[in-house]
Amino acid sequence: MHNAEQTPECFWESHYDAMSPVSNGIPGKILVRFTEGLTPGNALELGCGRGDDAVWLARRGWQVTAVDLSHRALEYASANAERAGVHITFECHDLTQSFPAGKYDLIVASFLESPLDFDRATIFRTALDHTAPGGLLLITSHGKAPSWSKHPRPFLSASEVLATLKPLPQGWKVEFCEEVSRVMAGPEGQQDEVSDSVVALRRE
Repeated sequence: MHNAEQTPECFWESHYDAMSPVSNGIPGKILVRFTEGLTPGNALELGCGRGDDAVWLARRGWQVTAVDLSHRALEYASANAERAGVHITFECHDLTQSFPAGKYDLIVASFLESPLDFDRATIFRTALDHTAPGGLLLITSHGKAPSWSKHPRPFLSASEVLATLKPLPQGWKVEFCEEVSRVMAGPEGQQDEVSDSVVALRRE
């Protein structure tokens, strides 16, 4: 049970304090699938965690700005980028209050979710405004949870995620809006099929 008075900053600092500073270094499969064929430009990651996706993009030639609410996450991500020998601009933002300046050819939000209530739809609408012409906004959310999950609320389907952004501003098109299945390993070695809700939007 989460304390109703707990701030998002405190929650996420505690979350990352409990984690190893060193991640597995593996980028998200959805990120790879939707971006590996793109010409590198300016990229923004919303909720970068320990930085695996940001490092992968930087290694492929993207100029990456990576954002997280947690100072500890940014500390871990910065160290991971240094070990990888890549330059990434890290910024600390509560995205419900502030947003990185500029326009981006790619904005990625992979599992930008929280057990605490927060206004994702407004964050994504702001992201639409910061996407450059021809740019891609890629949103990946948890869809179907594994059988051992104790997540307290139902996840949204891709169409439900998209519905929170409608009506889309003029000049936007939906490139992809579906659930993508994958097999997930559990804490006791069990396996289950889960799905990710993926929405990819292109600015024309």
